Amino acid sequence: MVSTLFRHATIHTMAGASTRVDALLVVDGIIAAIGEQATARAQSASSVDVVNLDGAAVVPGFIDAHIHTGAFAREHDALNLRGTKSLSEALERVRSYVATREPGAFIMGGRWDSNAWDVPVQPDRHSLDTVSAGHPIALPSIDGHTVWANSRALQAVGYSASTPEPVGGEIVRDAAGEPTGILRETAGDPLRQLSYSPLAGDLLAQLTAAQHRLLSIGLTGVHDIDGEDVREAYRELNSRGELQLRVHKSIPLEHLDAAIAEGRYTGQGDDWLTTGPVKIFSDGALGSHTSHMGEDFAGQAGNRGIEVVPYPELVALVGKAAAAGIAVATHAIGDEANHRVLNAYQENHGVSRARGLRHRIEHAQHIRSSDISRFAELGVLPSLQPTHCTSDIPIAKTLLNGRSLRNYAWRSLTDASAQIVFGSDAPIEDPTPMHGIHAAVTRQNALGEPLGGWEPGERLSVGEAITAYSFGGAYAAGQENRVGRLAVGQLADFVVLDADPFAVSPEALRSISVLTTVVGGIVRYQR
Repeated sequence: MVSTLFRHATIHTMAGASTRVDALLVVDGIIAAIGEQATARAQSASSVDVVNLDGAAVVPGFIDAHIHTGAFAREHDALNLRGTKSLSEALERVRSYVATREPGAFIMGGRWDSNAWDVPVQPDRHSLDTVSAGHPIALPSIDGHTVWANSRALQAVGYSASTPEPVGGEIVRDAAGEPTGILRETAGDPLRQLSYSPLAGDLLAQLTAAQHRLLSIGLTGVHDIDGEDVREAYRELNSRGELQLRVHKSIPLEHLDAAIAEGRYTGQGDDWLTTGPVKIFSDGALGSHTSHMGEDFAGQAGNRGIEVVPYPELVALVGKAAAAGIAVATHAIGDEANHRVLNAYQENHGVSRARGLRHRIEHAQHIRSSDISRFAELGVLPSLQPTHCTSDIPIAKTLLNGRSLRNYAWRSLTDASAQIVFGSDAPIEDPTPMHGIHAAVTRQNALGEPLGGWEPGERLSVGEAITAYSFGGAYAAGQENRVGRLAVGQLADFVVLDADPFAVSPEALRSISVLTTVVGGIVRYQR
């Protein structure tokens, strides 16, 4: 039996009435007592290690409820086009990167954003060919819903003028019918699969390195949205005793039948690795102009986005998963997508409730006012990423101009009694939880823009934002009795911050750093 008394003057438990205490007694990784009782029990025990925590405040460990840890790990050394301001700058960065690669190596990475270029031009394969130096290149956009490929990459997956249009996707073509190199939604899947293959490197080693980076920003748990290869890598780390943060692992839609045959169900597993929901895509993304909307995008007559999975199929998939005890997490960004996903959940509400499942809508970015109350009524969890809001402000104001929607509606959903859940969607956004908390409280980007926050009526309090980043993820995984708060019987997962988020100005939240991360009563990271 290992007993440790952790002491600090400001421990925010985020649990009921005892919101601030000065001590946690941890026995074999579980909180056995808090506050004065913890100190008293430690004094009477025969052997207790005492740890005086540094920093300004302690809060429960953060849980990122929507993160692609495999992609995050793989992109660490990949080509990075974030922050480029023009097509020419992006191409020059590609040119410089390919010069460092082995001849013929497949080039991946990307994260370009043509909406932010000085001239918002759509790139194509011809421009990419000029800097490819013989490499096949496939580069996802910042939101991951569009792939920019060169001619060699298109040839590698057999794309030509005769290739039929895939369901739920678009191969953008020129006047002659030839692919331009821009692939939207499911059309990019063949190239995305290559980025999940051994071509991308040693996944086990990459995840091990990524785990340290995630612990260093205060994450003690993640809900991973990547593929079966990532699940197998985590299973290997767990079997070795090398998994140091808690993983709730989703099931890719293409593996649903196999998962059911294997007897998987949501919540299955141990304290380190559990089975999560099946991930379904209902639509695309705002940045790629493919989110499924109820009206045309401003200035784009006839474009209401893409319905990736047709509604009848969505209803059937939800029913199949629910009957097997598997929760569903459906990607929905546009208001029409959110409306249809809520309808699909409602059609399967009886079986879902009988199995105790907590379905989710991933992103839930643009919602009709009439749909806000349906989340709580149906027990559906809005799984949101606060920094998507502050990154998307310019394009949301442009594409949704004149629309009466609830955008990134954290306050509206909270006031309607929905349990909101926060994450980052890394590597699309930076996974640092304090960045998300800052965005949720201020509705401003890193530069403090716009003044007063965008649609400030949807802001949250500091306590609400931290809760969404800790208890929210625990609740979504059905683990609220094990993690997400600092209370007796909970696993001892917490972080030490260099400033107290409840004592600083909202603008200062983003700059708060993690000094120490404890998972299961063991220090896993210390600055």
